[in-house]
Amino acid sequence: MNALFARHALLPAGWHGDVLVEWDARGNLTRVEPRARPPIGVARAEYVVPGMVNLHSHAFQRALGGLTEKAGDGPDSFWTWRALMYRFAANITPEQVEAIAAQLFSECLRHGYTALCEFHYIQRDPAGSLYARPAEMAERVAAAGQQAGIGLTLLPVLYSHGGFGAQSLQAGQRRFQTDVDTVLRIVEALEPLRNGQLEVGAAPHSLRAAGIGQIAELMAALPVERPLHIHIAEQQGEVQQSLDFSGRRPVQYLFDQLAVDARWCLVHATHLNAAEVAQLAASGAVAGLCPTTEANLGDGLFPLGDYLVAGGRWGIGSDSHVSHSPVEELRWLEYGQRLAGQRRNVAATPTRRDVALNLWQDALDGGAQAAGRPVGALAAGRRADLLVLDAAHPNLDGVADTDVLGRLLFCGNDNLVRDVLAGGRWVVQGGRHMAQEAIGRRYRQAIQQLREAQT
Repeated sequence: MNALFARHALLPAGWHGDVLVEWDARGNLTRVEPRARPPIGVARAEYVVPGMVNLHSHAFQRALGGLTEKAGDGPDSFWTWRALMYRFAANITPEQVEAIAAQLFSECLRHGYTALCEFHYIQRDPAGSLYARPAEMAERVAAAGQQAGIGLTLLPVLYSHGGFGAQSLQAGQRRFQTDVDTVLRIVEALEPLRNGQLEVGAAPHSLRAAGIGQIAELMAALPVERPLHIHIAEQQGEVQQSLDFSGRRPVQYLFDQLAVDARWCLVHATHLNAAEVAQLAASGAVAGLCPTTEANLGDGLFPLGDYLVAGGRWGIGSDSHVSHSPVEELRWLEYGQRLAGQRRNVAATPTRRDVALNLWQDALDGGAQAAGRPVGALAAGRRADLLVLDAAHPNLDGVADTDVLGRLLFCGNDNLVRDVLAGGRWVVQGGRHMAQEAIGRRYRQAIQQLREAQT
């Protein structure tokens, strides 16, 4: 049967007991009934929560993790890391992208992500020419998602310039080059792949790499229900470049020029002033926060406390994949705020005092909005995406349901995700991905090829 009986399940209104969850062959939840009686023959679980949404990913960067942690001759920053990333991306093949993405997606699933937004910007071959099928690279990512079983939102990237003012692309950026027509051709080519597990939006890379006129043209051409994501205000250097070019900070410049609304996800948005915090919160757009990557790159800390007071929406992503765990992203998010403000429990409000519950629920809500897919909640009509936690682990053994998320997010480093249902398929059971060996074998082959290409 496509059913599960949960002794404790996190529903949109909070924790409930004795919940019967059912889903159909298309992977949609059809029944979520609290205070139910356990049917005969239905599998049981102690603690069940909705699967998390990863709203920002560059899948190919999974293979770069841990390889940029040696200091250069001068001060290191995002910009010096970016040069290393460009060199890594120079020769990667479509087959290698598929293998790396499948490995990443299987790891994300094992740690509790059931949906992911792929901000996809390698479109061309190493010489800078489009592939015979312009969507070749995006199709490889989609194939990896199908192999792993994760839900995807594919976001082909508009990347035309090397800096503010339509500067020429650098040599290391030639594989990323697109204009609006190219992005729309890729979106059109991906159209037949859209289904319950895959949505297609688009992503202007940044105000550095796409002009306002181009972004407006892309907005107008894309169906209105499709998501739009953009990197913005990630580093102080970018803020200064925007001021030099336009006289305005990046978020202010974007809002002055375009109608930013709930279809948008502003990724990072690290460096905001008070007016921008209020503007972003009021727009209904999602702030896409990637704490482990932002820490790894030395970007800075998002002003979470002020943003929550303003009622802003947000979600989390793993970005460059120095971590594949939503637990680590949410822990870093809260702990970074505690260190910056020298106080505890920043993600609490007078009416919402459970920090762990707030973090998990807000990240679900914002992530679902950014993904443009019916995910992020155990409710009829949503996708059948859920996590069965390991109730036998000492951290969860016999705890009250209201303490489960606190234990999950703020106690120890063991992965407490036991089983994962994504789109109505059990893709992880007993902590192992269904295709872990085959995916791992292809990944190791791809990494060996990349090592040989670097020597």
